[in-house]
Amino acid sequence: MKKTIVTLGLLAVLVTSCNKAADPYLVQNQNIGLLTDSTQVKDLKTIFINDSVISPIAGDEFTGALNTIEIYEKGGKHLLSLTPKQALDSTATIASIKIKDSRFKTDKGITSNSTFGDIKAKYTITSIQNSFKSASVFVKETDAFFLIDKNELPSEFRFDMTKKIEEANIPETAKIKHFILGW
Repeated sequence: MKKTIVTLGLLAVLVTSCNKAADPYLVQNQNIGLLTDSTQVKDLKTIFINDSVISPIAGDEFTGALNTIEIYEKGGKHLLSLTPKQALDSTATIASIKIKDSRFKTDKGITSNSTFGDIKAKYTITSIQNSFKSASVFVKETDAFFLIDKNELPSEFRFDMTKKIEEANIPETAKIKHFILGW
């Protein structure tokens, strides 16, 4: 009887551990594929072993730049731009990720090729912030946010940063300029 229980227990562990591999392009609140909100900069070369990781060089901390780490496929396609919480610190975690490749998608199917209408249909919009060149669209169900280029908006919003942008002011066909996940 004990052997049967142990065998069933081992079988249950084996079945649950044999789930399909993580989707390397799935964007969730705590991860994008194998990249998580607790991943340290020093682990990026291991996670993206088949890709090119381009890190800032020592001395860049004085340029005032964000010290962004770029991830490219071996073929040259730009995948992600990562901004660490602390510049040039190998133990720092990632603060934000700008998603460059359209294969990356949320669990609701939003990609960098999606439109404002797609976002509105699948997420609850919590706020829209007006900035110099874009409208930042924040949603309730995810830590991701989306930038819509102001050139996609009616002309009265393009040059006035103080004007409040409402959902109705953004055309459904407006394309996402940037797709960002912030941790």
